[in-house]
Parts: sequence; C-alpha cells; structure tokens
Amino acid sequence: MSNGWHTREPPRLRSGVLPRSPAEALEPTRAPSRPRGTRRRHQPRRLSPTVRRLSALMTFVVVVSTTLAAGVIWIDREFDRPGPLTAPKTIVVRKGEGARDVARRLEAEGVIASQHLFVGRYVARSMSTWFGGTPLQIKAGDYLFEPGQSMREVATELDEGKSVLFSVSVPEGLTSYQIVERLKAEPILSGEITTIPEEGSLLPDTYRVPRGMARQALIDMMQAESRQFLAKAWASRAPGLPLRTPREALVLASIIEKETGRKDERERVAAVFINRLKQGMRLQSDPTILYGLEGGQTDWGRPILKAEIQGRTAHNTYQIQGLPPTPICNPGKASISAALNPANTKDLYFVADGTGGHVFSETIKEHNAAVGAWRKVEEQIRARQQADKAKMASAESEPARTEEDAAGGVPLPVRKPKR
Repeated sequence: MSNGWHTREPPRLRSGVLPRSPAEALEPTRAPSRPRGTRRRHQPRRLSPTVRRLSALMTFVVVVSTTLAAGVIWIDREFDRPGPLTAPKTIVVRKGEGARDVARRLEAEGVIASQHLFVGRYVARSMSTWFGGTPLQIKAGDYLFEPGQSMREVATELDEGKSVLFSVSVPEGLTSYQIVERLKAEPILSGEITTIPEEGSLLPDTYRVPRGMARQALIDMMQAESRQFLAKAWASRAPGLPLRTPREALVLASIIEKETGRKDERERVAAVFINRLKQGMRLQSDPTILYGLEGGQTDWGRPILKAEIQGRTAHNTYQIQGLPPTPICNPGKASISAALNPANTKDLYFVADGTGGHVFSETIKEHNAAVGAWRKVEEQIRARQQADKAKMASAESEPARTEEDAAGGVPLPVRKPKR
C-alpha cells in the first residue's frame, strides 16, 4: 500500500537471491553449475601447419590418381577401337626409327586414328618399367596391317616383330658356290658371306625371311635344315644299303639330283646306283665328270668330250670305284629320300629317251639297244638345230627394205628362208 514514500528495493543477485551483505553484492555473479549427466561442448581446435600440408597433399594425390585412372581407362577404350584402315597396307619400319616418327607415318597412312594416343601409350608402357612392367618396343621390318586393326593390335605387331616375310627360293641341284652367288643377288638380304659352305651342306627349299636378314644367317639356317632332314631320313633308311654313313647318302643323293629332274624317276635312278655299288660296278655318272673338272662353277649344260670321260679326276665315276669324295651339288629332299629308299628293281643301266625321261635296263644288251635309239634321237635333234641355224642365217642375209622403197611405195616381196 503506498503511503507516498518510495522505498528502494535492495539489490538482488542475477540468480534472484538477495545478497546477505554489501560485500557479497559487489562480487561477480557465478555461472550456474552444469547439470549432471551433460557433456561440455568442445571448441574446434586449429590444425597445425604440418597436418594442413599433409591433408592438401593427400587431396592432390587422390585427385591426380583419379584423373590418371580415368585417362588410362579412356585410352584403353580408344586403343581397342577398330582402326580407320579400309584396305591392307604394308608399312616399312626402318632400323633406328623412333616411336614418334613411326606413329606419325601410321596416322598419315590411315593405319591408326591418333598418333598422340599411340605415343602416349608408348610413353606409359616405358614408365611402367619403374613398377616391373614391360616397355613397348618397336622393331624394324615390313608390317602388313589389315583393315580395322585396332591400335592395340598394331602396337602388338610392332612389339613382337611380326613383320612380313619374303620368299627366297633356292633350287635343287645348285652347287654351294652357285647358291652363294644367288643369295648375293637377293636384294632383301644383307651382309656378306665370308666363305663358300661345304658342298652338299645346304638344303634347297623356299625360305620365308624378313627384309634385311643377314645372308650368313640364311646360310646357317639352310645348313641346320640339311642336318636335321638328313638325320631323319637316315633313321628311316631301307635295310641292306651299301651306304655306311649319312655323308655317303648325301653324296649319292647329289648324283641322283643331277641325273634326273623327274620326280617319278628318282627312286629308280637311285636303285641303279645302289645295285651297281652292291656289285662293285663303277657308277659311270656323266655329271661327276663335269664337277671333277670345274667344281662349284660347273656349267652343267655343256656337252662332255670323249677325252674328258677318259680323264681321271677325284670325282669322275667312270674312272674311280664307288662314290666320289664329296657331293657334286646340294640335293633336295626328294633325292635324299630316294637315295635311302630306292626302288626295288634289278636295273643296272639307264639312258635318256629324248623326252626328259630315261629308259632303264637290267642287261647290257637292253641298254645298248636303248643307247642306239637315243643316238637316233640325238641325230634328229642335231638336224633340227642345224636347220634352225640355216633359217636364221638366211633371214639375216635378206636385204633390208630401204627408205627409197618406202618413199616410192614399192611393195616388198614376201621372202621365205630357203630350206
């Protein structure tokens, strides 16, 4: 109730409690105590500089790794896409040519879609060696790329050296000297052949080789093939042959090779020589005369003189007993097989029949009759050759048409060579 006097209310603490004394009223108010069962809220701590740097580095590594992984996946996908090539094309990679140059030419020739992707893949493979990977190697050679080949397939061919192979054919019956001369003239081969291989040591065949293969390497290959084939043929030889070693079989095969070029006659020619060896007869093979006189540079097509038949050389089987000391050429597989598996005949003789084949005989009487028939064929051949020479001489002796005849329009008579 107001009585007109205003009384001042004593000061209160913030907690609403009256102070007990003036001194207590001057003290600052204390915060209320934390209720039991609640946790104090922590203020965020500031990270140290080291932790902040590590965090930034980890973030950078994650971002870069993710980007690289995405890039690798994309490159792999592009590497497996079919290429732009629409027709087969051969590309020559030269020795020492760099990856960038090769990639540039592949793109220009339409083999790959992007030289940059190709080089990028090459660099990535090179860097993979740091982690035990295998680098991409581009080998020199001729490469045939097919339509639609992906960059991965192109890179694999270059890495594995799957270059185009070329055929080098060596005919049967050539001497080692003649084979070396033939290989020297082969433009896809390289290098020199220092020595002439041993006669008969090269196996004639068609060999598939890359461009730039060393000539000596091909010689080594031919010798290895010869040894392998001879050993296999010797192991399957017919029983009872008068041949003591594979070397002797090779010598006989070389004679068979030069005596006949017909596949259906080799076993029968072999039988003649085998039968003669068994009976102690001289082989009397004409090619051995020529080889004994001229060796590796023999002119196989020239006629043999009577004096040469009677002349004694180490290889002349008209004068020596048994086989000559060395082969007279490099025989092929068929002649080697024939020497070791001859026909089962009693033939002791054969002579040419004028058709490229031979007449075989068991007795000297049959042989002499066959020789007589061959002599008549030789006379006919010689007569035709002389007639052909006469025709050529007559044609060359005819007066040529002059410019005056041509200008005057005078027709020339039709002239026939005299017979």
